[in-house]
Amino acid sequence: MIALPDFPWDRLAPYKELAQGHADGIADLSIGTPVDSVPAVARKALAAAADSPGYPQTYGTARLREAAAGWLRRRHGVTVDPDGVLPTIGSKELVAWLPMLLGAGPGDRVVIPELAYPTYDVGARLAGAEPYAADGLVSVGPERVPLVWVNSPSNPTGRVLPVEHLRKVVAWARERGAVVASDECYIELGWDAHPISILHPDVSGGSHEGLLAVHSLSKRSNLAGYRAAFVAGDTGLVKRLLELRKHAGMIVPAPVQSAMIAVLDDDEHADEQRERYARRRAVLRPALERAGWRIDHSDAGLYLWATDGTGCWDQVRRLAEKGILVAPGDFYGPAGHEHVRIALTATDERIDAVVRRLQ
Repeated sequence: MIALPDFPWDRLAPYKELAQGHADGIADLSIGTPVDSVPAVARKALAAAADSPGYPQTYGTARLREAAAGWLRRRHGVTVDPDGVLPTIGSKELVAWLPMLLGAGPGDRVVIPELAYPTYDVGARLAGAEPYAADGLVSVGPERVPLVWVNSPSNPTGRVLPVEHLRKVVAWARERGAVVASDECYIELGWDAHPISILHPDVSGGSHEGLLAVHSLSKRSNLAGYRAAFVAGDTGLVKRLLELRKHAGMIVPAPVQSAMIAVLDDDEHADEQRERYARRRAVLRPALERAGWRIDHSDAGLYLWATDGTGCWDQVRRLAEKGILVAPGDFYGPAGHEHVRIALTATDERIDAVVRRLQ
């Protein structure tokens, strides 16, 4: 059996129980799961494709790949060959299995951000490789690494990496034959900074060689329950992933593919959802600051990276006593030991309840 760390959120169980004891109920801001409705365009497309008795295509339909390419071009200034697009069963499974699919193994180091979604670490371990947390690549030295993960906007911090930084990562990786995988699941949720894709010509130099961008419809379109995502970039790498995923049966269901096409073609619902999150952020952030928390980074995405200067678990307990559940920063690495991650993914009513409790 592969030795993996304990699932982090299991450690939150007693604090969730404490928060649930609040007279007005729990306000759960610990997980970034959408609470707003699935867009009507997605539900209509899903229902229309419900009679799908045959096996779907691992590669996705040509129409789906074209929709993803069109969305990247329209919203993010990225021109990608539709042949360089591959649908995935949500983005988490790709993050978990990508090191193995790319051939990483014992003796290899997979570079991940110092503060990172835990699945980057887990994915390296599943491949038998060593996760190596570093925001700067100088410490890696001259050794060859198979994979470098970047995450902008960041989960958990909401930090947006500037063009210059991303360009240096790409140049470093290309000199050493490494693949750069960029988790861009929050790219449409820039608030105080403008996120840019690793595939943008200002970063990539006009070539997608060695580059993969991971995109999810969970947050943009409230499709977390549909498990709808895709990876795009280097066509040769995408074809390699396709062959392996064919053998493993890693296929997005046909009705979900239809729903993906519908939401990728439609920007109106995404703009409306973005406005909902903007309103929640606009009331929650100042309420936390008035209550003594400092907000660091948090320039984009669905989280506030907050600290009052004490240990993260002390903050978790104090907030749980008010019926507010948040995630401790050390879930994302030792550097998060004085921060908590606070999600915007709650209803307006629950966000308002948090604001009242913080007063």
